[in-house]
Amino acid sequence: MPRLTVGTENGQPVEIHYEDHGAGRPVVLIHGWPLSGRSWEAQVGPLVQSGFRVVTYDRRGFGNSSQPWSGYDYDTLAADLDALLTSLDLTDVALVGFSMGGGEVVRYLARHGTARVSRAVLAAAVPPYLYESDDNPDGGLDDGTIEQFQAGVVTDRLAFLDGFTKDFFTPGGSSLLRSPAVSEPQRQYALQIAAFASPKGTLDCITAFGRTDFRADVAAVTVPTLVVHGDSDAIVPFEVSGKRAHEAIAGSELVVIEGGPHGVNASHPEEFNRALIGFLGR
Repeated sequence: MPRLTVGTENGQPVEIHYEDHGAGRPVVLIHGWPLSGRSWEAQVGPLVQSGFRVVTYDRRGFGNSSQPWSGYDYDTLAADLDALLTSLDLTDVALVGFSMGGGEVVRYLARHGTARVSRAVLAAAVPPYLYESDDNPDGGLDDGTIEQFQAGVVTDRLAFLDGFTKDFFTPGGSSLLRSPAVSEPQRQYALQIAAFASPKGTLDCITAFGRTDFRADVAAVTVPTLVVHGDSDAIVPFEVSGKRAHEAIAGSELVVIEGGPHGVNASHPEEFNRALIGFLGR
């Protein structure tokens, strides 16, 4: 199991687990909250078969990576990504960030530059700014919703994750009494992945993705960029994030997947992969 040390806590290494498959131009897949690199299962095979080198990794606190008590801010998470790219000496990289992972993509580009990166993909991603504030009235998360998320994780994390994964995969959200767009076993698999993540990391990442202002980071993106989003995303609504990111990144391409929930890469893999591979292959 390949692991990379990205720091220490109380004298012990903080390690991130990664997988590296295929050959060709490298594609680094950055997962969403509260999952792991396993959430890219529907993309890894098609990308490798299309001639790409595919690297997935588990964010600190998630999957098979270490579960430290701290480091769940975007500057640290982008530094972890930089350590991975540097360790593997990857260049001409396509960074693909799903949901929370989109924050790492734009923060990496803003802080670490484009020497190693040639293109970017924001998939159902949180940038430019989810938090609903006085200077961002069109945000998608107000204080009450953020506090509700935090209370759910603190008081009964597993029950909260059970409900969250339903909304994650259901077009328009499960509150509308619709069915998830994936099988129940697949939803349960996502729930299992989330259940074994760090409780502290799960909690702290709510603040990270919910309150981090990426508007300056998005404005600094200069590499060719694809924005792909489901039009029925109940977690990170297209109008709040994907639409605004596309408008803010000059020359970016936009693909909106009809009927796509938040977990659109799993619910609509054919459409998602066609857009992704088509963009990466140019």
